[in-house]
Amino acid sequence: MKNLTAKDVMQRKVLPVRTDWHIDRLANFLIENFISGAPVISDSGKLIGVVSLTDIVRNESFPVQDPKSATPHGYYINELDYDYSQEDISSFRIENDKMVTVQDIMTLMIFDVDESVSVQQVADYMIKGHIHRVFVTREKKLTGIITALGLLKVIRDM
Repeated sequence: MKNLTAKDVMQRKVLPVRTDWHIDRLANFLIENFISGAPVISDSGKLIGVVSLTDIVRNESFPVQDPKSATPHGYYINELDYDYSQEDISSFRIENDKMVTVQDIMTLMIFDVDESVSVQQVADYMIKGHIHRVFVTREKKLTGIITALGLLKVIRDM
């Protein structure tokens, strides 16, 4: 194992996503491919970020408060009571039709290693960074991915 490099253990088939994908498309993509995260690439194929199920959950964990259920501050109620009914006040809200995309939730910090880096260095990098995947590059081009599960398979097969 001491002689193994990132190139030796990386998964060559990398499933990237695009910044303009809506969160529903991303979630379905991850589930259909049995993966928990993926690299985000630009239209030119450049690695620009990473997105994972954690990012989806993090986004969904902070829902926008429903204005109908929110009680306006007392000052505003008193001022509005003169011209508007309580029903009118409760219906005030701003519509937001923008759907959340990968661009909105992706992580811009990319953890990548060169193909020649030792497996021990990859593992150390993942442990210190508290990350589940590292992208393998050659001359800054994406050539593979190493996941925590992939490293466990390498250890099992030794």
